[in-house]
Amino acid sequence: MVKMVIVVRSDIKMGKGKIAAQVAHAAVSLVISIINSDNSRWKEWLNEWLQQGQPKIVVKANSLDEIILRSKKAETMNLPFSIIEDAGKTQLEPGTITCLGIGPAPESLIDPITGDLKLL
Repeated sequence: MVKMVIVVRSDIKMGKGKIAAQVAHAAVSLVISIINSDNSRWKEWLNEWLQQGQPKIVVKANSLDEIILRSKKAETMNLPFSIIEDAGKTQLEPGTITCLGIGPAPESLIDPITGDLKLL
């Protein structure tokens, strides 16, 4: 199965609507970056993901350090990833990193990076 995983920081205060918006930003950013890339493997994964109903898993991380560590692992494995920084117009300071999106990619590649995290 091909899936997308969004890792949301649980150490900052965000309302439910804010979290939903940040998760949506991550999903949209990933898809746009894949469409604009020259990576044919990522594009194959995107097409499979679309055909499979766009499975998305939302999990939580306890700190910014966890987000950064997991983004580095995704980068090392050449997986699509996106770090979302808030614009600071509502609840957070501008530039606050709120979440990390990884994928879409095969779960066998994403699970070693995010499989230990609890669902949001």
